[in-house]
Amino acid sequence: MKFKFKAIDHVQLAAPKGSEESARKFFGEILGFEEIEKPPVLKKRGGAWFKYGSCQIHIGIEEPFVPAQKAHPAFELDNIEGLKQHLAAAGVEYIEDDNLPGANRIYVQDPFGNRIELLEWV
Repeated sequence: MKFKFKAIDHVQLAAPKGSEESARKFFGEILGFEEIEKPPVLKKRGGAWFKYGSCQIHIGIEEPFVPAQKAHPAFELDNIEGLKQHLAAAGVEYIEDDNLPGANRIYVQDPFGNRIELLEWV
């Protein structure tokens, strides 16, 4: 092949109209992502973009909205136990899953019901 994939540039999750502040609280304040500026031509569509290191998540407005309950992004991190404590203190529920050998992982739902996997390889 004359091409190659280098990385995932971003993951986009859908959200209902008017949900930008909820996205900022969850992805920004709770998970610690930094909000990044959307290009001017895309701002009028609503939503918000976030970045943490090389990981980007874009929240796009979709009407009618249906949350992704099976399809999901998965983010690898360090110190998942610390994250669990942080989520519990913030009132964010998570589900522990031990079905992936070698991984300590949990699932959370964003404020819109989209599934997000968070894992640490041990």
